[in-house]
Amino acid sequence: MNENQPAPKRTAWTPRETVAELDRYIVGQDQAKRAIAITVRNRWRRSQLPEAMQADIAPKNILMAGPTGVGKTELARRLAKLTDAPFVKVEATKYTEVGYYGRDVESMVRDLVENAISLVRAQAEEHVADKADRQTEERLLDLLIPRSSVSSSLSSDLGGGSEQSEDDARYERSREKFRVMLREGLMEEKTVEMNVTARSAPMMIGGVGMENLDVDMQGMFEKFMPKNTKRRAVTVAEARKIIVMEETDKLLDDDKIAADAIEACQTNGIIFIDEIDKVIASEGKNADVSRQGVQRDLLPIVEGTSVQTKHGHVKTDHILFIAAGAFHHGRPAELMPELQGRFPIRVELDELTKEDFERILTEPKNSLISQYQALIGTEGVQVTFTSDAIERLAEYGYQTNQMTQNIGARRLYTILEQLLDELNFEASEMAGAPVEINAAYVKDRLADICEDEDLSRFIL
Repeated sequence: MNENQPAPKRTAWTPRETVAELDRYIVGQDQAKRAIAITVRNRWRRSQLPEAMQADIAPKNILMAGPTGVGKTELARRLAKLTDAPFVKVEATKYTEVGYYGRDVESMVRDLVENAISLVRAQAEEHVADKADRQTEERLLDLLIPRSSVSSSLSSDLGGGSEQSEDDARYERSREKFRVMLREGLMEEKTVEMNVTARSAPMMIGGVGMENLDVDMQGMFEKFMPKNTKRRAVTVAEARKIIVMEETDKLLDDDKIAADAIEACQTNGIIFIDEIDKVIASEGKNADVSRQGVQRDLLPIVEGTSVQTKHGHVKTDHILFIAAGAFHHGRPAELMPELQGRFPIRVELDELTKEDFERILTEPKNSLISQYQALIGTEGVQVTFTSDAIERLAEYGYQTNQMTQNIGARRLYTILEQLLDELNFEASEMAGAPVEINAAYVKDRLADICEDEDLSRFIL
């Protein structure tokens, strides 16, 4: 597969293919990649079995333990993109036990449904895109060259079908000429008048106890309220965007999209629960009163239940749950035994080494180095990094993580921002002069900060 081509969207990835694809974006963590690859394949294997057996096969949920910034979230996010699965990332700390102020755990399923709706709708829009474009072209031609009712009535007053036929033929010839010009992009700046329907702003309904409101209040108000239309003068380019949206909406079946989205959630959805270690109750602290309750509320969702959403009921029996946490002050064994049992796959992610930092800077697709080169390259300035510069950057990143709080690969963002601060400011005035960043350049700008622990804590 071409390195610059996006991965094809499919569900029948073999474990080896999944690992190879994840390697394009994430450095190291081979054990976690292997576990995820097996889980993806098991989902496909389950889909090949008779329905009676499918119902009895529970998803192999994953619990990942490891410090921040080592790739836990990125692994789950890339997995979702790889399989084109509905995906939502939530923080366990946002949820509270029923009866306390905060989000209830069922809202993560509702969020997943909304994500699935967006995915399914985007796929449906692709399927009707050609037809919507054809209908848009016809409507644009109607705006550019409206059929003259005067000539038609005049022809009928003269009493002739022949005059009417000549007018029709003349109109069709003119319409085809405009069609050619429209397709060649020659009419984009021409102004036309059209009726535009103003989209109503979403209504914000909230407050304590409103989290469980599953009624589509916005949709109800839109049905009752009259549509606000106004006649506006717009360019053909603007009119095309408006008309494409209108024609696409006409071709889509919202009920089918909702049904397909719920099915996608139930069979292919992924919920990533971050900071799961933060809901482990600490003894003797009143502030932790609802943490154990969050675990109890999570349990039925992970075990399998039916959650009501405004689009319909969603069964969570076969949604894949990936939980993650740093577990600095607790252990996975301190979670409720029932909850532990619902995460049969345990993976410990490794801390990043200096060699990992070097690879992260250069190896992944759209690596950090290539991102900064592309950004500064928009000013016409070509930036190159020597191998010793990358080695020194990795050394400073690793060293700073050891001296201060270990935030993993995210440390490289702060290091690179500090390194390139002056260049980012002056690039627009450098008239395209090339810049080489070597070890001496890195040391000149970072040595004092990285070697002074107090400065490192403040700046990096």
